[in-house]
Amino acid sequence: MKKIRNATVDLLLRYLSNNPMEKLPTIFKIAQQLDREKMHTSQINGLLEILSDPQGIWYQFTKKLFEEVSTRSLQKFVECFLLNANLDGEAIIKEAEKKYDCYIPWAILMDPTSACNLSCTGCWAAQYGHKNNLSYETLDSIICQGKELGTYFYIFSGGEPLVRKDDLISLCKKHNDCYFLSFTNGTLVDDAFCKELADVGNFALAFSIEGDEEATDMRRGKGTYRKVIEAMKRMKDHKLLFGYSTCYHRHNTESVGSDEFVDDMIAKGCRFAWYFTYIPVGKDAVTDLLVTPEQRAYMYRRIREIRETKPIFALDFWNDGEYTHGCIAGGRRYIHINAAGDVEPCAFIHYSNVNIHDVSLLDALRSPLFKAYRKRLPFNENHLRPCPLLDNPTMLHDMVEESGAYSTEMEAPEDVHSLCAKTAPVAEQWAKCADMLWRQRQEAEKKVSGIN
Repeated sequence: MKKIRNATVDLLLRYLSNNPMEKLPTIFKIAQQLDREKMHTSQINGLLEILSDPQGIWYQFTKKLFEEVSTRSLQKFVECFLLNANLDGEAIIKEAEKKYDCYIPWAILMDPTSACNLSCTGCWAAQYGHKNNLSYETLDSIICQGKELGTYFYIFSGGEPLVRKDDLISLCKKHNDCYFLSFTNGTLVDDAFCKELADVGNFALAFSIEGDEEATDMRRGKGTYRKVIEAMKRMKDHKLLFGYSTCYHRHNTESVGSDEFVDDMIAKGCRFAWYFTYIPVGKDAVTDLLVTPEQRAYMYRRIREIRETKPIFALDFWNDGEYTHGCIAGGRRYIHINAAGDVEPCAFIHYSNVNIHDVSLLDALRSPLFKAYRKRLPFNENHLRPCPLLDNPTMLHDMVEESGAYSTEMEAPEDVHSLCAKTAPVAEQWAKCADMLWRQRQEAEKKVSGIN
């Protein structure tokens, strides 16, 4: 049935390759007829409505997608990400969660290597050391185990994942039913690699960038910005899917949230934007880069404005807690496995009970720290305060103490008391602002409900 469905997807995309926006209504009418149980009526009708307005941003987004991204890339995105990871995978995950009484992640974030060719200010990669690697066999095993549980989306971080790009391409070829995404500094993206990405189709990149040239080079080293822009141009020329990832901190928040920056990224071919706020992870991490409450509130509002006015799919890892109903870590939606094999609840929570070299993926998901997460999630009734480290540091302290988790920092293990002490003042300041935003949101929802 999957082969038939995938062949159908291929035929539909080929049908849409000419005059796609004129043909889309026909596709939606077919979808409505096929949805005999009316399970997806609201979604189909909603998509049809937003894609019927030539002046709408999502009409523009979709039009450019068909014009500028190859049919192969779109085919694998629909097949692997939309259908396998979201439709089929979600159903398998629900059954597995009932069977094993634990969270099963929708996505697994893995570090193929701790090595990196850059040394960015405030990045924890250096704290991991530069000698650790997950072997191809280990990465392959994690994916095989994950698929058994319903996980079809795999993200690579590091270090610089593309240090291992040959192995990553091999994984894409073997697991051509999965979708892969890699965060990258962009300096190792050449034309040969772009051709390999075009061939597999199921691998997208998120380029790390800090704003303009001055801001990017400030954290990542002189000349890095130009290399990232060159890599984006190569990706666009090869008609590939990619986006940008940015860490907003005290000195660049207004810059990376500006119309000028977002419009520039869209013009360069980015289809998605992933915003992260700076976290002082690592024993020597500076706290001066932490955003102020006002800056985080600015980004909260700004992300929503970008979604309403820009043809790009924008996400904020922390400020979108209201849509995910709190923290997504601890296996609830994703987990992190570092280059040494330690299975962590989150990329920003460097504590663990188990190592993937010693236990199965399922046993890792049922380890004490993950159980502690499941018992407490969500960590706050205000979903604009979702994080156990940044927003509710006493929660992280209690979970680490209760589970007996160890620090996974390679170079300088960090005591959980010391880590939480860094974020406690910021959490207290943000709480006042977040509670006000949360009240305003609830009041707005009540008014809408009253009108309806």
